[in-house]
Amino acid sequence: MAVSLLDIPGVGAVRQRLRAELFARVAGPRGPENRARIHETAGPRWFGPDRPIRTVHGDASMFIGGLRALLLQSLHPLAMAAVAAHSGYRGDPWGRLQRTSTFLAVTTFGTAQDARAAVGQVRAVHGRVAGTTAAGEPYRASDPHLLGWVHAAEVDSFLRAHQRYGARPLDPAGCDAYLADTARVAEALGVVDPPRDQAALAERLAAYRPELRATREARDAARFLLLDPPLPWAARGPYAVLAANAVALLPSWARSPLRLPYLPVLEATGVRLAGHGLTRTIRWAMDPRAAGEPARTPPGGAAAKAGRTR
Repeated sequence: MAVSLLDIPGVGAVRQRLRAELFARVAGPRGPENRARIHETAGPRWFGPDRPIRTVHGDASMFIGGLRALLLQSLHPLAMAAVAAHSGYRGDPWGRLQRTSTFLAVTTFGTAQDARAAVGQVRAVHGRVAGTTAAGEPYRASDPHLLGWVHAAEVDSFLRAHQRYGARPLDPAGCDAYLADTARVAEALGVVDPPRDQAALAERLAAYRPELRATREARDAARFLLLDPPLPWAARGPYAVLAANAVALLPSWARSPLRLPYLPVLEATGVRLAGHGLTRTIRWAMDPRAAGEPARTPPGGAAAKAGRTR
């Protein structure tokens, strides 16, 4: 007779505890309320259940992709200046993650009405964010060109993480369809002509390269994210695996300015194997069917680990 892993004494309790802790971290105190609203409210959605954006944003690989996105986005000095001055990522990193988590979940899985409202809220916040970098360069969070960089770095990170660590990697047509899906959200946020396929994304990232550099704020953010996260000691081991895999997914041209290591043999073996093990564990813990819930992706499930600068 086949025996489920959950039939082993204590395993089910461990799974429930891990699931609850993950959900609380990334969804926040309003997580259950938001989850019910997103998944149980009737009405048309921007994306149907078979769309690639749901596959990517609903997978545990987003934990790695989100951190990679934050590191890559920091290389634009205007984007990093806005984050350092206005986001409060050091003082309230979990609150920022939870807001981003909810935005991604609403726009990916929620009703079209709620998605439009979420976009409107973000655009209102962007409209209030402006300033000057330490070098005297003015920035506006609502600048379409700056929003374009944030979007390109984000979707490149999400897609690369999913293709390496996702449960169901996409074929080339699926990758293009994912970018077409995300372009809808990007346009609503104010991005002009966001890339809709892999070729356009590669061209867009290359076009931004001359503007990128690692400022002091970017290197400080990388140290905070990779070496000094606000986590209990028990969680630092798994987080170190997440961080190592996020770094391993960065191109060499992004690592060098941030003073991040390049260890190709270790990354191709131990780091990658550990990354697969971590994402499988998160996926196992977050599976709603194990808790007797409908199969759905809650805000703060895998869809929530994003790095959009907001």
